[in-house]
Amino acid sequence: MRAGDDKHQLTALYERMYQAMIAKDSIVLDEVHADDFVLVHMTGMRQSKAVYIRAIMDGTLNYYSAVTEGLDITVSGDRAVIDGHSRVEAAVFGGGRHTWPLSLHFEARKQDGRWRMTRSQASTY
Repeated sequence: MRAGDDKHQLTALYERMYQAMIAKDSIVLDEVHADDFVLVHMTGMRQSKAVYIRAIMDGTLNYYSAVTEGLDITVSGDRAVIDGHSRVEAAVFGGGRHTWPLSLHFEARKQDGRWRMTRSQASTY
């Protein structure tokens, strides 16, 4: 597969992930994240895939919209890095609803022909 095809798939994966977060779609969230996925929040708190999805589903993490402002993707074989900048409207951990300039540094792995997120580090820009 050409690198351009992989980049297209990874862009779609990034967009699909945000759509699932907003829709609270646990099935898609499960599909786009590898079983060993770890999210590292801005505070340094780490969440496993199961804990992260549960937090979205129970309203601990609420996402309302996401507008991608930039996406940089580097592919190396069956591994990839996605650096995304998005304006994300969210209310998290009991806080008020705000729009955050969110930078997400993702690592992804291709398994059985499908890309899945394995790690995410969140910060603001």
